[in-house]
Amino acid sequence: WWTSVISVLTVLVPLWEMGCSGLTLNSVPLHQVGMYQRSGEGGAHHRQRRSWVWNQFFVLEEYMGDEPLYVGKLHSDVDKGEGQVKYVLNGEGATSIFTIDENTGDIHATKRLDREEQPYYTLRAQARHRHTNLPVEPESEFVIKVQDINDNEPKFLDGPYSARVPEMSPVGTSVVTVVATDADDPTYGNSARVVYSILEGQPYFSVEPRTGVVRTALPNMDREAREQYLLVIQAKDMVGQMGGLSGTTSVTVTLTDVNDNPPHFSRKSYQFSVPESLPVATTVAKVKALDSDVGPNAEMEYRIVDGDGLGLFRITPDPDTQEGLITLQKGLDFETKSSYTLRVEASNRNIDLRFLSLGPFSDTATVRLNVQNVDEPPVFSSPFSKMVISEEATVGTTIGTIFAHDPDSTNSPIRYSIDRNTDLERFFNIDATTGVISTAKPLDREVNAVHNITIFATEILDPLQVGKGVVLITVTDINDNAPVFAIEYETYLCESARPGQVIETISAVDRDQPQSGHRFFFSLTAEAAGNLNFTLRDNKDNTASVLTKRGGFQRRHQNVYRLPVLIMDNGSPALSSTNTLSIRVCDCDPDGIPQSCGSENSMLSAGLSTGALIAILACILTLLVLVLLIITMQRRRKKEPLILDEERDVRENIVRYDDEGGGEEDTEAFDMVALRNLNVVRESGSKNRRDVTPEVPTLFSSSRPPPDNGIFREFIWDRLKEADVDLSAPPYDSLQTYAFEGSGSAAESLSSLDSLSMDSEQNYDYLSDWGPRFKKLADLYGHSDGGNLFVS
Repeated sequence: WWTSVISVLTVLVPLWEMGCSGLTLNSVPLHQVGMYQRSGEGGAHHRQRRSWVWNQFFVLEEYMGDEPLYVGKLHSDVDKGEGQVKYVLNGEGATSIFTIDENTGDIHATKRLDREEQPYYTLRAQARHRHTNLPVEPESEFVIKVQDINDNEPKFLDGPYSARVPEMSPVGTSVVTVVATDADDPTYGNSARVVYSILEGQPYFSVEPRTGVVRTALPNMDREAREQYLLVIQAKDMVGQMGGLSGTTSVTVTLTDVNDNPPHFSRKSYQFSVPESLPVATTVAKVKALDSDVGPNAEMEYRIVDGDGLGLFRITPDPDTQEGLITLQKGLDFETKSSYTLRVEASNRNIDLRFLSLGPFSDTATVRLNVQNVDEPPVFSSPFSKMVISEEATVGTTIGTIFAHDPDSTNSPIRYSIDRNTDLERFFNIDATTGVISTAKPLDREVNAVHNITIFATEILDPLQVGKGVVLITVTDINDNAPVFAIEYETYLCESARPGQVIETISAVDRDQPQSGHRFFFSLTAEAAGNLNFTLRDNKDNTASVLTKRGGFQRRHQNVYRLPVLIMDNGSPALSSTNTLSIRVCDCDPDGIPQSCGSENSMLSAGLSTGALIAILACILTLLVLVLLIITMQRRRKKEPLILDEERDVRENIVRYDDEGGGEEDTEAFDMVALRNLNVVRESGSKNRRDVTPEVPTLFSSSRPPPDNGIFREFIWDRLKEADVDLSAPPYDSLQTYAFEGSGSAAESLSSLDSLSMDSEQNYDYLSDWGPRFKKLADLYGHSDGGNLFVS
């Protein structure tokens, strides 16, 4: 059918173009003829120039035929059919897509073209002489345009879509606009003209065919009935006609909430039990009004509109659960009132005026609160009491009385006591029956002006019920403290001081606190009033000035003066104290700043001259030298040698220690490293004593068979030899035990203490050959048949 279409277009399109544009043959779609024009003047015809006259060729896209698609024909009037002219094609797609017959000028497309990839191709044509290849006509440019066919379906590039629209919206409310695009040529035919339709989602929604606007199609769509809808929208080209291509997309529409549902209580009455012991601000009940709406449209407001507990209870909304929380505003008392009835109203906080016709957006319910009786602790008539007592009160003085009672119907008697954690020093007592508080010790306001004690009130019938009250006892002041100096003064007097000069201003403090304030009076004591050195002037402002009566003070005569000052308060009775002011005479600079105060004069007054000081220092130095000499002599004293003199009696002492050994961890008594390393390097064998014969006879003999283990036997012998030839070892016997713990030890006992208890032929005569150091041993063992030898 493509061949038929091409044939029809080949005939019809050129005829139509010729009818529109005369003999120029413009826009010939499938074949083109090259034309040239001649022009002349005054009837004289002469050839001016040749030129190609054409506009463009057309070719259908997506051609599926087996043969190359014929596009058009090029021809020059120079070509007389003699084969002297050839046609050449250059430009986009030349030789790769488009070919030209160089003899006939026929142009063919050798590949399938896609307008959506490239809508046109620009090429250049030229006629050349076949033999010389010289152009016989100027090169001319032309265009091959690819004609569109409907080969692309509409596509929703932004799909799938999601949209939201308020519930209860009127019909025609715009929801969303869908857009489909078609890659075909919008300027040629209807291939790119798209219309929209809805495949799924009716009758709730509709879509405008040309604009793609999705609108609501039903009124009063309720979110509480159905919240979400899934639409399928189709876009079809060719203006929706049969044979057009189509594409689809989905639109998810969610209905948003509006406040179209009034709140309501699930029940009209509620009942709760409330213990009377609950503290204030406790939540005693919860009620909730239901609302099908969500978010801000479901937010509630609660209020108590009626009832007998208007001032006792309060209701507030919980922002998270939208419940009404009924809280306690005052304490409950079962004995006073055992039940309360409230009428509670719930209403929406955000009301939409459009839906007021649906009814009042509020509801009411009745709440009954039953107070439960609880065994309560005693209650003080005043939980916080203030009392006053003078600090001069004697022990046992009554301060005040407190009172507590049992609020329950049992009216149990009360026993009072003081929490001693608040009265650690036990200043106060309380009568257990009457609640009278009295002093137990003398009070001192200056130590503790306020006592804060806790009183316990305990039911006698039920000691677990204990009430607490606080008593604040303030101790009032009496004049029991005399005034004293405000600070410890250090007064300096320059030797150059003039008569009448103020050398110090003093003030006083008093630990008492009279209501009228302090007033101090300063004077010199009677014995100091007539002194010739200083005088005192009361400044009438709780201070006094110390003045000099004369000049010419000198340190060498007296470096310190003591001036007693009498200070009296205005209390009733008045108290006074004598305070001594120390005045030190100093050497001052021209500005009156002390430089040296009394040190030189002190030494002179003690009768110590410079020579006496030098003598004292010399004695101290001599004592230090003597001490150093004694210490040096003690360090140089030689220690007594360990080797016993010949005159000393050599005796063998066995000291028994009943201490359990530390095992392998005990490294004090024996070096266990050597026992773990049996391959001991024997380097001391060549170091023999001068007084020891190199040939050491056998010192160990036993009637028992030797151990089978030769390694241990060799180790023991090496240790014995090292001990014998050790130059640093003392020449007296010592006991070394080489024993293995446990039964069946091949080494058995290695001690020489029992060597003579067995049949032994040991001979110790060689000891006499070892020199004078071993003379005592030779005398003891050399010619004796008994005794013990300690092997070292």
